[in-house]
Amino acid sequence: MSYSIDHARRLSPRRNTTQSTTIEELVEEQLAHFGIDKQTPYGEALAATAKHLYHAQTDVTRLWEITEATLGELDREDKVAWFNAKKFLSFQLAKILDTLQNPFRKTWQSLGSSQLSRNHYPLFDNVTALFSATPVVVRTATYVYACTEWVDDAFQGKEFTHQIYSRLLNPTNISLANAIVDMEAGPFAADYMAWNFNSGMAAIDALLANVLGQGDVLIVSRNVYGGVYQLLHDYYAQSRRMDIQIAWFDGYTEEDFIIFFDQTRADHSERLDSGAHLHVYIESPCNPHGFVLDVPAISRYAHQHDCLVMLDSTLATPVLHQPLQHTELTCRPDYIVHSYTKDLCGSGATTAGVVIGEGYRMFQPKGSEVNGVVWSRTMFWDVYYIKGAFLDSEKAFDVLNGIKTLELRLMNKVINTKVFTAFLDAHPAIHVNSHAIDTHPNAKVKNKQHNHQWPCTLFTIDLARAELPKEVFTRFFDALEPAFSHQVSIGQTNTIVLSPALTSHSELSPSEQKLAGIELTTMRIAMGTDNIKYLIAHFMLAAQHFIEPHKQGFCAGFMPPHDIDRLFIEISSQVSAEHFSGQPPLETML
Repeated sequence: MSYSIDHARRLSPRRNTTQSTTIEELVEEQLAHFGIDKQTPYGEALAATAKHLYHAQTDVTRLWEITEATLGELDREDKVAWFNAKKFLSFQLAKILDTLQNPFRKTWQSLGSSQLSRNHYPLFDNVTALFSATPVVVRTATYVYACTEWVDDAFQGKEFTHQIYSRLLNPTNISLANAIVDMEAGPFAADYMAWNFNSGMAAIDALLANVLGQGDVLIVSRNVYGGVYQLLHDYYAQSRRMDIQIAWFDGYTEEDFIIFFDQTRADHSERLDSGAHLHVYIESPCNPHGFVLDVPAISRYAHQHDCLVMLDSTLATPVLHQPLQHTELTCRPDYIVHSYTKDLCGSGATTAGVVIGEGYRMFQPKGSEVNGVVWSRTMFWDVYYIKGAFLDSEKAFDVLNGIKTLELRLMNKVINTKVFTAFLDAHPAIHVNSHAIDTHPNAKVKNKQHNHQWPCTLFTIDLARAELPKEVFTRFFDALEPAFSHQVSIGQTNTIVLSPALTSHSELSPSEQKLAGIELTTMRIAMGTDNIKYLIAHFMLAAQHFIEPHKQGFCAGFMPPHDIDRLFIEISSQVSAEHFSGQPPLETML
């Protein structure tokens, strides 16, 4: 049997200090390390088992290498066969572990003490959890480790099977990180990593803390979440903190960005010439209007000038846009942020966030340097390892469950968005600020970028044309419950309405709100999966009760009910057809 001794050494308790050059020597060394006499029946059995394991390690490593080298050339029939063969191999290895538990447990019990009932040894019962149909919720603060050299490697970031502390790594958390990378990066997933955080804002703060340096210049899209504005304005931009110079970008297109980028470089040339760096932070689609920025074009131009691009893609989700799957690397943002709290989880019961980036920017073992990034500047060591804003296992499990229904929920929300915006846009006194309307200025960028040209399910409307007194408007707004939920969030299954000027964007001054396209009577609507006809009926009845007495004839501007019924059938059929026709042809699966 051929093998590489280097691969076998990875299983040795003295992996970093061993002088062994053969598997036989590794076996003898292992028995000596634990004080086992190899001449006894126990020693002989243990030695034989260890020898097989060392050989298995080298053979499985070879299996890994063969898979990587040939997987791209296999047809699907062989891929299915390889998958199931490895699946069964996993069960065989687990069966060996399970068999080992019997003598392991007996030895433990034979030590006998009053402590046994209080200190049940966890390894005995964890083996079957390997094959849970859903990721296991690992509720522990710390972990058992194998030996000193293995745990030393873990502290150096060189041994991922040894999780040290759930504040750093947790199996449920890692399952979620792997899932979101697969969803976002697809065929390029091997190049990316993700770190999960306890909220979307914690993820954003971690990203900014990792990227920004004292005195840097940051281009930020104008319509960002109000909490991000507050974080930038009240912390990072303060001279006593990071003294970051913020340049607010009001555009959406490539042309808009090029002009603004060049002007920003000129405006801050003295600072940049003195060693400061220029970075870009954008939100697309953005809050509160749901407008889309030309992410590939912005990324490409920023990269031409060696600038990092950070994208908050919360509102897009991987259903609408997968910017990391652009075929040109320069057209991809360097980092993507999601607030799991929103559509990805969907229930509104969990707060969580994530940052996704290229692997070498996210983690390297201590002492490494890749593409000019040293290990200490990676997000793990620079921020995640020391700040403690990790995501606990229960929340990670909630998000993983939510992701299972994401695609269907988004399709339902897109249908509701297209129906509701068309209904509202037909009214002469209602201004609909949504690229779901084909004539909207942002529709062209959305069509270029979003899958199926689907709209963001967040948008705003305004009743300014109706010239309603504030009291009339607020009474109408307050009457939108219970069909529309009065909540300060987005991305849930229920439809949520709020006034940005009074809630999510209240941190902005009146002039800044104006620049962001926010009026006092602006209503931000986050579509849910509700019955859209029920929502429309409630909206019409609330208008009849509170607006019509003041503005007679207002309700006559609404679309007739039978036209709404027809509109719903047309749009739901269209969106469903777009979704299902987008599935790969069966022929490609054979």
